[in-house]
Amino acid sequence: MYREQRPPPRLRGLVRCLWQAQEPTARLIIPDGCLDLIVTDDRVFIAGPDTRSWQSALPPNTMITGLRFQPGQATRALGVPADALRDRRVDLAELWGTHGAALTRRLQDDPDALSAIIAHRPIARPDPELREVLARIDAGATPVSSVIAEIALSERQLRRRFTAAVGYGPATYRRISRLHRAIDRARHATTTSLAEIAAEAGYADQAHLNRDCRELTGRTPATLLRRD
Repeated sequence: MYREQRPPPRLRGLVRCLWQAQEPTARLIIPDGCLDLIVTDDRVFIAGPDTRSWQSALPPNTMITGLRFQPGQATRALGVPADALRDRRVDLAELWGTHGAALTRRLQDDPDALSAIIAHRPIARPDPELREVLARIDAGATPVSSVIAEIALSERQLRRRFTAAVGYGPATYRRISRLHRAIDRARHATTTSLAEIAAEAGYADQAHLNRDCRELTGRTPATLLRRD
């Protein structure tokens, strides 16, 4: 069981969704450029931005409640740079100290309080240049250097801000975004051709999709995308 719901209006632009899951077996978690605040029976933690897929190690049928931030937006509410959380799972009590420990107890009693807790945090203003770069990459813009060149900041400044907000640089985020375009196209396409899916997602060819898929997920596209 996995289901998502939209965040309340005051959190849109900051939060992608609220979600609940209860999996009978371990599930492959694929990098998506997001950070999640996650509540289980015995832990409340931040799942940082991943650079590789991983298998959920929670006991089967554990009920999990989560809040997923939009790419590049979590640091506005969490108060720490996303790259400090890259490939990590950090307890809320470690992140926010005594206040985090109190919120952990509250969330374990009432996981549905996730959105209210984030809504009452001091939220930093959005970064318009960062949002522009993220939107262009998600739309398939290439190469990254050309996207950055059109923004009114130095490349060094923008890369530093991007890495602090997203958790890794624009090139890594582009690979992750492109893989998710391929997954989405495979889910909705009528074609069974991996070459066509690769082209539509923005890969140079099927071999390019094969390499990225293996490096990011440890699986072949035929396995991950359920194609023969």
